[in-house]
Amino acid sequence: MPAFLKNFPRVLPAALAVAWLLALPGTASAQQPPPSTSPDKSVRIMVGASPGGGTDILARVLADKFGPALKQAVVVENRPGASNTIAAELTARAQPDGSTLLLATNTGQAIAPHLIKLKYDSLKDLQPIGLVAVMPNVLVVSSNAPYKNVKELLAAMALKPGGFKYASSGIGSTQHIGGEAFGLVTGTKSIHIPYKGSSQAHVDVISGEVDMMFDSTSSAMGQIKAGKFRALAVSSPKRSAELPDVPTLAEQGVNGADVSTWYGLFATAGTPRPVVDRLAAELTTALKSPDVQARIKGLGGELNLLGIDQFTEMNRNEFEHYGQLVKQANIKAE
Repeated sequence: MPAFLKNFPRVLPAALAVAWLLALPGTASAQQPPPSTSPDKSVRIMVGASPGGGTDILARVLADKFGPALKQAVVVENRPGASNTIAAELTARAQPDGSTLLLATNTGQAIAPHLIKLKYDSLKDLQPIGLVAVMPNVLVVSSNAPYKNVKELLAAMALKPGGFKYASSGIGSTQHIGGEAFGLVTGTKSIHIPYKGSSQAHVDVISGEVDMMFDSTSSAMGQIKAGKFRALAVSSPKRSAELPDVPTLAEQGVNGADVSTWYGLFATAGTPRPVVDRLAAELTTALKSPDVQARIKGLGGELNLLGIDQFTEMNRNEFEHYGQLVKQANIKAE
């Protein structure tokens, strides 16, 4: 389990459990909360990355569940770029009626605000709804690359100081932070090549134009299973259940470079609490469904059910944690 989740219980708090029960059809004790204050509008799930990446995959999984549950059309809208903050700003500036949601990652919520001058406040202008999943990052190279493990990669990097390139889904992404952390603890230098999403970066990693990537398992798993990526290590304290033969960085002598990617659902700040409660309840119902759990597991992820208040606290703690990391590592927007 990621370190930042150790202090959070795995069960929903009583208040959210009550909200979920009240939302059930046929409950006589209270009227079902509205799905939004504008039921005639479609619900948009904003995604700050291009189609095909991990955030996009999870957003579409949720959209498939939310549509029938809310009895509203639910569409996924991709607005890639600026480390996921374009989609976040659009959500922050939307009408606070529950019709615009954001599937965010710690890239946009906890890292980018310390590197990019934003026109919104990621803590004040977005209302946390719930944690969706946590995915370890994985160090991948092209399946045609000559190195089979981290030791061979580091030996190759030593022969070409500063000549290796690593891809990311954008400046300030967890892929970027993972690459910088790897360089710090191994004493190596490599060139950061940011893209507007993982799927675009994959093309150049597979071709060998870029040497490596510290991608989330949710984005990289498809390429790994298709044999286009070779996974050298997972950057988590333990091996991924979906990649049992891939050792951790620590197992290969690289300590202190663990980075994971989390995905969470947000609404515009000021959205009425009954609407937020309803959305949180529907998210919980979706995450409890066996097909969604199987999909998250297949992406190498962990499921952790957090209530609104717990997720709000986690979001703030992550913001502070990565702020300190960016400062200590002297990471700059390029």
